[in-house]
Amino acid sequence: MNVELQHPYTREAFYRRDRRSVGRARDFARAALSDWRITARADDVLLCVSELATNALLHGVPPGRGFGLRLAHHPDGALRVEVHDSGGGEVRVQVPDRSPESEHGRGLLLVAALADEWGVGERNPGKVVWAEFDSDRGEAAGFLVSRRRGRRAGGRGTG
Repeated sequence: MNVELQHPYTREAFYRRDRRSVGRARDFARAALSDWRITARADDVLLCVSELATNALLHGVPPGRGFGLRLAHHPDGALRVEVHDSGGGEVRVQVPDRSPESEHGRGLLLVAALADEWGVGERNPGKVVWAEFDSDRGEAAGFLVSRRRGRRAGGRGTG
């Protein structure tokens, strides 16, 4: 069962471990961006949602569990995407050493290239991987930048 919570500046949803969940998470994020009238960088945000949700399903969600998606939009325009999973382990950025046609191993590289900041934090159980989009790089793009203590994985600033 998918669960969705809504607040004027925060949207949350939980998804089962199911291959259709990535598309559902992307649709949920698209609806939130539309409600918030965010058009600048919307494609970047949606691609990051897809990559983080896919990584959660492939690497972080044990059988029988799911993942959570949280979107937070700050009135100043900053936007934060968080994907929570119950799996353990380190998040590693892999430098693709495969052929250019390979379909795996580039997700976090894309997130690092598109987001202004990204990182990983601990969550009990599991972890949260987040990406932030600042308002100064688009008309109204952004996310609630609720700073949490966690390992900094990339981008500018701290997590």
